[in-house]
Amino acid sequence: MVGGRGPVISGMRMVGTNKALGQHWLKNREILNEIASLACGAGDVKTCLEIGPGLGTLTASLLKRFDKVIAVEYDQRLANNLPKSFPGTNLAVVNEDILTYDFEKITDPYVVAGNIPYYITSPIIEKVLGVHNLPKRVVLLMQKEVAERIVSQKESVLSLMVKNRAKAYIGPTVPAREFTPPPKVDSAVIVLEPFSQGPKYPDEVFRIIKMAFVAPRKKLIHNLTGLKSKDELTRIFDQVGIDLNARPADLHLKDYYDIMVLC
Repeated sequence: MVGGRGPVISGMRMVGTNKALGQHWLKNREILNEIASLACGAGDVKTCLEIGPGLGTLTASLLKRFDKVIAVEYDQRLANNLPKSFPGTNLAVVNEDILTYDFEKITDPYVVAGNIPYYITSPIIEKVLGVHNLPKRVVLLMQKEVAERIVSQKESVLSLMVKNRAKAYIGPTVPAREFTPPPKVDSAVIVLEPFSQGPKYPDEVFRIIKMAFVAPRKKLIHNLTGLKSKDELTRIFDQVGIDLNARPADLHLKDYYDIMVLC
């Protein structure tokens, strides 16, 4: 489905003790505080949207740094219990799937923070970076390999989507042993700073990018033959300065945009 400024892939939700939801609770308070501090930044934003608060381990750190925390929790039982853990605080709990949550309800400047499940990382990022009222910052704990892939020079559809919409850098790495129950892989924090002016390049470029990554290991020119003949693509590649042996991961956003313009 498509929402706001960009494409959103349909999916599910957050992290805890429910194996059906792929949940793992981060228990290290020092790391939780560091995530909250990264979300808070210079303290310029007073509202935080938390994705999947679960038991409220990160919520506790966020409430110390923000005037208001909006916690979007898919699990009804967890959503009902969460306010009981934080009486007298400005915590608003919403029992909803983050992928259907209407971000336009947030009228103040805000940031996003959360410990997100591995199997729905891409849809969540696309949703958050695709809304009209963009957050000032996004701080997410996710699978380390995925976080590294987002900032890598070897591109993917996800990394190109993120780089088209935000500045991204990696924060602290979190070993699997810091979670209950421990997952099979380590995690890492990624910080996204959305471009206030919107995407660098129009979303139309992703028609070509998605075509290119249908077969990521094949030479790019073979994947794009549905656009133009091989001779025409050879001429375009030469004009843009792309090696004929290049694979999809070798090209950056501007390369794909230049191909789109010439096609």
